[in-house]
Amino acid sequence: MSKIDPFKYYKTSPEIIKLAVMYYIRYPLSLRQVEDILHERGIDVCHETIRYWWNKFGAIFSKEVKKKSNHQV
Repeated sequence: MSKIDPFKYYKTSPEIIKLAVMYYIRYPLSLRQVEDILHERGIDVCHETIRYWWNKFGAIFSKEVKKKSNHQV
């Protein structure tokens, strides 16, 4: 059985979504600060979009980080 792609219907690339969510999760930044950081790098995304991505993908990304940290020990 093939894995379902969670990014299938998004216009934004998965790398940008991961970057935005990881900035918000890993560092003590607000959604607007993450929006500003991405804007400085040429990525125009609304803070509400980042909030939606965080709600949708935050749990998925945190599981990946936990898996990677457990394998490094």
